[in-house]
Amino acid sequence: MATRDPRRRDTPPPRTGSSEAETLRGFLDYLRTSVAAKVDGAPEPEVRTAAVRSGTNLLGLLNHLTYVERAIFLGEHVADWQATFRAAPEDSVAEVVARYRTAVESANSVLDGCTDLAAPVPRPGKPAPSVRWALTHMIEETGRHAGHADILRELIDGSTGR
Repeated sequence: MATRDPRRRDTPPPRTGSSEAETLRGFLDYLRTSVAAKVDGAPEPEVRTAAVRSGTNLLGLLNHLTYVERAIFLGEHVADWQATFRAAPEDSVAEVVARYRTAVESANSVLDGCTDLAAPVPRPGKPAPSVRWALTHMIEETGRHAGHADILRELIDGSTGR
C-alpha cells in the first residue's frame, strides 16, 4: 500500500464574476483542471488498472470526459458510451491528457461565442440543449468523475487534494 502524504494540496473553488455564465464556466473550468491534474503524471500500468469491480480506471475516466465534452459542446456522435471508459492500450497518459485539454479548448471556443444561456449550443443540423443545460450537465458529469478520480489516484500512489 502506498504511503499517504498527510498534507493535502487543495486548490480552493474559483472566485468568479457576478454573472451566471461566468459562475458556471468558472466552476466547470475548475473541475476540468482538477480532473486532468489527477491523471497527469499517474504511473503506468496503475493508471489504466481497474481498482474497483466496475472496471473503472483513472485513464478511462479522462478518456470518457473527452468524449462527453465533444458530444455536448461540439455535437460529435458517440455510438458506444461504455467503450469511452477505456483508453486504447497504445495511448500514453500524456496523450490522453492532451486530447482532453484539446477537447476543453474546443468546447471553450464554442462557449466563447454564446451570449445567451437559454439559447441552444450551436451545433449545425443537430438538436441541441441550451447552453445553461450543457454547462450544468458538464459540471455534474465532470464533478462526479473528478470524485472518482480522487479516490482512484489515492489508491494508486496516495496522492490527495485537488
